[in-house]
Amino acid sequence: MSKDSSGLDITLIGRQFRVACRDDQKKELLKAVEFLDARMREIRDSGKVIGMERIAVMAALNITHEYLAARMDNGLDVGEIEGRLRQMRGVIEETIAAQDELFK
Repeated sequence: MSKDSSGLDITLIGRQFRVACRDDQKKELLKAVEFLDARMREIRDSGKVIGMERIAVMAALNITHEYLAARMDNGLDVGEIEGRLRQMRGVIEETIAAQDELFK
């Protein structure tokens, strides 16, 4: 771990784990843990999957499927579009900054 990282104790369906986490990402990690714990509890409570490891794999598959489906909304790769928008915004900001220098 680097100097800006520390360990964080998390709990997933009653089992504790210690994970490395940068200090500035703890809040987001805790949100992810809460989300994953809820999904794992849903799978466990359905009674169709038994065992922590199998529940974790099913939750990972379900979440990944939902993520990929959301990225490919109506045949458009949302992630690619967001990346292109970030690039365009960067070009616009650079252009504006250059224009600001002209009028100083």
